[in-house]
Amino acid sequence: MIPYWILFMIPALAALNAGPTRRVRQDGTRHTRFSAAWFLILFALTLMIGLRYRVGGDWGAYFDYLDHARYFSLMDSLTQDDPGYRLLNELGLLTGLDMLFVNTVSGLLFSIGLISFCRSLPRPWLGLTVAVPYLVVVVSMGYTRQSIAIGLVMIGLVALGRRRAITFILWVMLAALFHKSAVIMLPIVALTATQNRWLIILLVGITGAIGYQVILADSSERLIRNYVEAEYASTGALIRLTMNVVPAALFILYRKRIRINLAEYKVWRLFSLISLAMFFMYFTTSASTALDRVALYMIPLQMFVFAHLPDLMGRYNGRNSGLVFLITLYAATILMVWLGFGTFSRAWVPYRMWLG
Repeated sequence: MIPYWILFMIPALAALNAGPTRRVRQDGTRHTRFSAAWFLILFALTLMIGLRYRVGGDWGAYFDYLDHARYFSLMDSLTQDDPGYRLLNELGLLTGLDMLFVNTVSGLLFSIGLISFCRSLPRPWLGLTVAVPYLVVVVSMGYTRQSIAIGLVMIGLVALGRRRAITFILWVMLAALFHKSAVIMLPIVALTATQNRWLIILLVGITGAIGYQVILADSSERLIRNYVEAEYASTGALIRLTMNVVPAALFILYRKRIRINLAEYKVWRLFSLISLAMFFMYFTTSASTALDRVALYMIPLQMFVFAHLPDLMGRYNGRNSGLVFLITLYAATILMVWLGFGTFSRAWVPYRMWLG
């Protein structure tokens, strides 16, 4: 467990000793440029995610992609589900590094998205602290394909907060090449558009139709059968939905105090409403796995709200270390409970490396 706690303590200690960033762009958003410290974090995250060995609940399943790449042609791979991830497997075989290459590049793509999103927050270190226990440890080391998609979607969310709707659409479509479920994020841009609304809706319709034909057409029936008709139950789904509903409720409660532009406000209000709706849907549907997988895309809401919360409850631009400590303690509790009592945490503990 020690490697996970080291990974958590680095941003946690930084968060406790840092106030909100004051480097704001003209549109009210924050710069996302990486400093030397953040490049080191990017390097550390990439290595820990990429060099893991037999860590994660789906570890064995991902070798099926590698075997497919080994025995079938590149063109055949690219016409299958999730062509972006299949391309990584082809490149992994080409380099001779196999799964080591696939996981390292996957970790890099996810980490770039995560850090870019954290850098857009008023307290980036606190945002990263909140992300480590579940988004980093569980998702990036357990759901490799979807973690890449989430990382790319987070880059898109930064662009959407800056009113770059078309850029968001492009990032979502790129994310869908690694995990088809990312297309569910497309309607968000139409529902939150503040300018050229009808043009955006038209673009979403066109890209959605293309995405369905290219990415989902052959597998949509199987998705429905697996996630809904089969009524798969996702263990711990209620807990993970609750983790989203807490910041959703806080956003709704304190939305008038948050210093963000209209585009960002619409995005996170929608995320909050979706998170609240999915929480209540859990009690009226048996398709908990479908809700659970969609909820993974709502995790950035946790980072966004908790990175703003100290400045909503206390003096703006102050350190507010007391509340930061409580948020850090909350995140530490999640990590402790997951590692110690999670139903499938044995697949993560102990942490092992390829070089170990």
